[in-house]
Amino acid sequence: MTTAYDAVVLAGGAARRLGGSDKPGVRVGGRTLLDRVLAACPDAGRTVVVGDPRPTVRPVRWTREDPPGGGPVPAVAAGVRETEAETVLVFSADLPFLGRDTVRRLLESLAAAPDAEAAVLTDGEGRDQPLVAAYRTGPLVRELTRLADDVRGLAHTPLRHLTEGLRLTRVAAGPLASFDCDTWEDIVAARARVREHGTVLDEWITAVKDELGIELDVDTGVLLDLARDAAHGVARPAAPLTTFLVGYAAASAGATGGPEAVAEAARKAAELAKRWAAEQDEAEA
Repeated sequence: MTTAYDAVVLAGGAARRLGGSDKPGVRVGGRTLLDRVLAACPDAGRTVVVGDPRPTVRPVRWTREDPPGGGPVPAVAAGVRETEAETVLVFSADLPFLGRDTVRRLLESLAAAPDAEAAVLTDGEGRDQPLVAAYRTGPLVRELTRLADDVRGLAHTPLRHLTEGLRLTRVAAGPLASFDCDTWEDIVAARARVREHGTVLDEWITAVKDELGIELDVDTGVLLDLARDAAHGVARPAAPLTTFLVGYAAASAGATGGPEAVAEAARKAAELAKRWAAEQDEAEA
């Protein structure tokens, strides 16, 4: 991404509809909700999480709103005080399907609208989602200051009061981008979604990369084809062992490695598997 930005993630709610459970720590697809949100903005200059400190897959700055439990507006204020970029992303920590594509669209939409002070995601029903948004830091601080000077203060101020004084550009998205987990029914639905046939493989690969701290993007189709060729042409246990060796070979390439090294190693191994199978075919002819 070309736009420099910081990120603020709100993770300090009481989660009353979850029986007071630690919502940011609830796992969906093997990853906590908080880690899933953090994975969507890995190139933030600073990432600030507003809430009680807990283990995360990558380092973040921690802070708390004043007063604790005062709601999202003081939480935004606490997070923004720890940022320094001219653009700041603001997310709640309960968005299991927030992706880098949504982050990119928010940043690009704000950059393309110089008169806008925030780019806000709208859900499937056209409602603004101020906690899935990119803000210009100056105007955001302006509005937070205005609310703080108001007789009501920031605590328990409805979130809509924060955005009503900002010039907005809106970004429409599918229902998943703004899907949040407020209830256990939402958690169950999210867990079922990541295990659907069309998504389970991508979810698993993403979870593994996050767990191992890997940023490498590879063509999973190439690796699956290689595993198939090794299983059919050599022996079934050859599939996982071969793909492991391909990964090891790519990693051994060091600075010259990357997706290209994986693809080249997979190509060589696939050709070997085909030659191996061809010899067996000749022997049985």
